[in-house]
Amino acid sequence: MMHDHALSGESGPWAWPIGFRACTGHGGLREHGDDISIVASERPATSAAMFTRSLFAGPAVVLSRAHAAGQNLRAVTTLAQNANVATGRQGEENAAEVVRRVAGVLGVPENEVLIGSTGVIGRPLPMGTIRAHFDGTAERGLAAFTAGPQDVARAMMTTDTRPKTAVRTVGHARIVGVAKGVGMLEPNMATMLAYVFTDAALSPTDLDRALRGAVNRTFNCLSVDTDTSTSDTVAVIANGAAGPVDPARFSEALDDLCLDLTQQLARDGEGATKLLRVTVGQAGDYSQAKRIAKSVVNSPLVKTAVHGADPNWGRVVMAIGKNTDDTDIAPGDVTVRFGDIEVYPDEPEADTLGKLVGIMSQDEVDIVITLGLGEAEATVYGCDLSAGYIRINADYTT
Repeated sequence: MMHDHALSGESGPWAWPIGFRACTGHGGLREHGDDISIVASERPATSAAMFTRSLFAGPAVVLSRAHAAGQNLRAVTTLAQNANVATGRQGEENAAEVVRRVAGVLGVPENEVLIGSTGVIGRPLPMGTIRAHFDGTAERGLAAFTAGPQDVARAMMTTDTRPKTAVRTVGHARIVGVAKGVGMLEPNMATMLAYVFTDAALSPTDLDRALRGAVNRTFNCLSVDTDTSTSDTVAVIANGAAGPVDPARFSEALDDLCLDLTQQLARDGEGATKLLRVTVGQAGDYSQAKRIAKSVVNSPLVKTAVHGADPNWGRVVMAIGKNTDDTDIAPGDVTVRFGDIEVYPDEPEADTLGKLVGIMSQDEVDIVITLGLGEAEATVYGCDLSAGYIRINADYTT
C-alpha cells in the first residue's frame, strides 16, 4: 500500500482527510470523461455501510455487503454509467474482477474494498476498456492518485448535472462526503451512492450507530420519484489519523454533512427546478410524521403544482388523506402552510394570492403541516416535477 507521506494529498478546505487519496479515469463506461474512481486510506480503517433492500440488488451491492460485514473497509471504487445489474453470472465475475484489480493496485486485501456501480440496468460491463484503465493505473502508481473530492464526485455522475460534495470538522478531524443520484431515487436503508471519509478515530459500534442515525434522518427522508434503485449504497470509512473524537459530536457533524448532501441531491433531481421541503409536526410518532410527509412530497399533483407555482392546497390535503390507515388524523385538527402563510383550514384572503405565488416561485419551497396529535416531527426532501424529468427518462437508454 502507498505510504502515509504520499497520501496526505492537497491542502485546503476541499482536500481529503489525512491519509486518504483518490484517482479517477476513463474506463470506457461513457463516451467521454472520467467514469471510474478509487478513494483509499493508506492505513487500516473502521467502516460502516448500508445498502439497498431491492430484490434485484446488483453484484456490486452483493459483494460489497459481504465485505462491509467486517467493518474494516479502507477503499471504495465506483463505476459510473453502468449498474451491472441483471447481468447474470458474468456480471458477478466482472464485479469480483474489478475489486481484485483495485485491491492489487492498492496492495490491500480484496475484502477491504467496496465497489459501487451505477447507471443503466441490464448491460454487461465493457471489461476490455476497464482492464486497460486499471492496467494504466497500476503502471502509474502513486502518480495516478491526485484527484480531489470534486473530481471523484464528478466521475460518479450519471444524469446528475453537477458534482455533490460536503465537508465538516469535528475536533481536529475532518469529514468529507461525496454523493451522486438524481433519479430512481427513494432510498430504503441506504441511498443512491454516497461515501463519507474521515480521519477521526471511532469504534465500529460508534461509527455504525452514527451512520444509521444519520441515514434515517437525512438520506431516507429523500425522494425524487418514489423508485428505489438496485444499487443504493452509503458507507463511511474512518482511518483514525487525526485521533479520537467525541462520538456524540461526530454524530452531529455527520448528520449535518449528510443533510447537506441530501438537499444537494434533491435540488438536482432529474428535471428539477426547485427544492421541496415538507415538514409534518404534531404527529403521533416520528414514523407517522415521516410517512405523511413522504406522501405529500411524492405526490405528482403536489410536485407539479410546486413546479407551476400554483398554491393548490387541495392537493396537499389529498396527499394527507390517502393515508387511510392513519385513522387518528382528524381533518379539523390539521393545518397546512405554504411558507409562513396558512392555507388550511383558514383559507387565505384573495389579496394574499400574490404572496403565495411568490412563495411557490422560489428556488426552495416549504410546505408545513401539523396533525394535532402529538409532538413528533419529521422533514423530508424532494423536488418539483417538470417536463424535463419525462424527457430524461423517456430517452435514457436511447
